[in-house]
Amino acid sequence: MKNYEGSCGCGAIHYSFAGEPINSVFCYCKECQVRTGSDKWFGLWVPKDKLTFTKGSPASFTRPGDSGQAMNHLFCGDCGTNLCVEVTVADFYSVAAPTIRGDQQLSPKMAIYTASAPDWAVFPEGVPQFDILPPGLGD
Repeated sequence: MKNYEGSCGCGAIHYSFAGEPINSVFCYCKECQVRTGSDKWFGLWVPKDKLTFTKGSPASFTRPGDSGQAMNHLFCGDCGTNLCVEVTVADFYSVAAPTIRGDQQLSPKMAIYTASAPDWAVFPEGVPQFDILPPGLGD
């Protein structure tokens, strides 16, 4: 089983998880654009019981998702690095792929909320795109 480790930019918070992610996703929703200062968020979906914070405790910000359920954004209170989002409606974390250490050769398997992408966004070739969520995923 593969182990992943990551941290914030200043090193105050570290995390780890074992096993392959459920999914790897580019999310183009407006909230992700605001949180990243970019056109998208690159998240690896990890079951909640697989992710452990091994050093430090992240700060959090909660907002409602499209489902009405909480989306808990976890970030470093010192350097501001976005670490993950707890997607409570589906019981997983969307872990910020750029915070993972090592050369993981990570790539997205789908692009979601593409209808919210800015006009200048570039979508990865050969990756399925969905205006919001794929059928059945947000039910």
